[in-house]
Amino acid sequence: MAETFFLHGADYNPEQWMKLKDTVWPEDMRRAKEAGVNVLSVGIFSWAFLEPEDGVYDFSWLDEVMDMLHRNGLKAILATPSGSRPPWMAQKYPSVLRMDNERKPYVYGARHNACYSSPDFRRKVTEMNTRLAQRYGNHPALHMWHVSNEYNYDCHCPRCQKAFQEWLKQRYGTIDNLNDSWWNTFWSHRFSGFEQVESPTTPSFLGEWESPNHNLAWRRFCSDHLADFFLLECEPLRKYSPHIPVTANLMHTFPGIDYFELGRRMDTVSWDNYPRWKNDERDRDISAWTDFRHDLMRGTGGQKPFLMMESCPGAVNWDDVNTLPPPGTVLYQSLQAVAHGSDSVQYFQFRAGRGGSEQFHGSILPPDGSTDTRAFREVCDVAAALESIREVCGSVTRNPVALVYDWHVRWALDYAWTAHRFHQKYEETVQSHHAALQRAGYGVDIIDQTSDLSPYKAVIAPMVFLLREGFAERLTAFAREGGLVYLTYMSGYVDEEDLRFVTTPPLEALTGVRTDELDAWDKGRENCFLWQGREWPIHEVAQLCTLKGAEALAVYENQFYKGLPVLTRNPVGKGLCFTLQARVETGCLTAVLGGLLQEHGVEPLVKELPAGVTAAARYGADGTEYLFLQNANREAAVCALPDSWVRLDRTGTAGGEIRLDAFSIAVLKRG
Repeated sequence: MAETFFLHGADYNPEQWMKLKDTVWPEDMRRAKEAGVNVLSVGIFSWAFLEPEDGVYDFSWLDEVMDMLHRNGLKAILATPSGSRPPWMAQKYPSVLRMDNERKPYVYGARHNACYSSPDFRRKVTEMNTRLAQRYGNHPALHMWHVSNEYNYDCHCPRCQKAFQEWLKQRYGTIDNLNDSWWNTFWSHRFSGFEQVESPTTPSFLGEWESPNHNLAWRRFCSDHLADFFLLECEPLRKYSPHIPVTANLMHTFPGIDYFELGRRMDTVSWDNYPRWKNDERDRDISAWTDFRHDLMRGTGGQKPFLMMESCPGAVNWDDVNTLPPPGTVLYQSLQAVAHGSDSVQYFQFRAGRGGSEQFHGSILPPDGSTDTRAFREVCDVAAALESIREVCGSVTRNPVALVYDWHVRWALDYAWTAHRFHQKYEETVQSHHAALQRAGYGVDIIDQTSDLSPYKAVIAPMVFLLREGFAERLTAFAREGGLVYLTYMSGYVDEEDLRFVTTPPLEALTGVRTDELDAWDKGRENCFLWQGREWPIHEVAQLCTLKGAEALAVYENQFYKGLPVLTRNPVGKGLCFTLQARVETGCLTAVLGGLLQEHGVEPLVKELPAGVTAAARYGADGTEYLFLQNANREAAVCALPDSWVRLDRTGTAGGEIRLDAFSIAVLKRG
């Protein structure tokens, strides 16, 4: 959602201070304005105050809060409270409680554990959201709907079992189709009716846990069921306030939900960003992981600007070791989000609570409301920085390189009985490719297998183990029209139902190689290959293949498969397909991908970046280019620039080269 100004704010829990509201609330408004805060997220965990008893509602306090925000020139991101229901609901309606994979019911406690099949919970959520939408849909403070909080789902109760069976009927039509799709003749597991199919019990051994097809279907059902619940929550919001956009805060690579499918149901994607900074050389890798997750979250929203709904202005309190980030880190992680497409910087939380599990979590204000703290000063610095680059807000990315990350592939690999069981490192492998592309100077769009490929010059698709319907064909057509395709080991092994192919695998014509065998190693094994005059080490996985039209650019140097292809190239129409048959370090990927892309006319944003420095770009509606140079080193760096740029974050121009302060981000506009 394009904004004329960046949203800068925090989660705000005024109901926690209800008994001190006459002093605390006005003070909070003054402090928010002092800090340059222009938006506060409210109502996220407010159900017990909004409905203290079943059917007894009290919105008077929220009326005060909304009016107070408006009087003080602040916007509200108003949440639906389904992320945490009050105790009376579990007591009166036990159906709202989830059941675990061992078929044991939860007791009341914690949060994010409601059953989305519960008719009572669905009814209560609809009633609450309808009342919120009717009451506040046209309130002048309302800026956006924040639906629930950090959704998750995995319930094995009888209602969810029934919903799973109905989902299976819709997907497969007949029980024979299901049996064939899951290869259930194996171990005599053929079902004679859908009512016999239960959810898998992984990681318990009580029931079915070994069928990869069965497990994959359950993951798909859970994701679809949650997406359906999201739409149920949105229905009254969109009915009574169609002009107000809807978001839900995501959790980067959370495995349980296909965020691409959920993101397509939102008006704007938002996510909660909590890098675990260490204040040493490890922060370069942590910064790279965060870049990857920002780009992934932007991708789930179709490459539109997203919102960073939460971040921490200090140390978190939930990690095993809660390291205090050094000065400047809050500004770095804030501008990092903007660099990768965020139109907001928001924090958890505004004023810290006195108790509860998050009482020592970083916040803008401590419980006493004092402002003579480093956290408050650094939030003020972020506000000033966002104002200095205000014109960037609403701009978009236009990256020529797409990187494929697909939740269905991840699920299939999670249950794959091959290579490194339970440790296939799909996420790590895709992130390593992302880091390599960034090191080579490229901005990256992350897509899934259903995304449009036409905006790109190159598609990088590591470990596409499972091929969703039509993806191989679209990837081949992309290459034929002049695109560059890159694939790796463990690609194209199974179809959408997780079954191996009985005909020629769909990727063989594209790659020009036939996959023969797969070798997985422990830490005691190694291999290497020579490319561009350098020896590159290989670790953990090596795939053996036969050339079927492709040429070998490099071969294995050791083991019994010495001389077999490890890096291949295959002409496809006007384009090319490359394959890398083994797992390598990020440095090797940087050399390989950077070389291949530049050789075939895909230019980076900046060439020859110093170690630890990356680049990202956004583009305004008028074509104005904004360049972000990120120095993730804890010391200064110097970066060469191809032409003249204006620094938005400080006065002056930058041409020829630019000095980047330690752990900082420079924001430039093409001069």
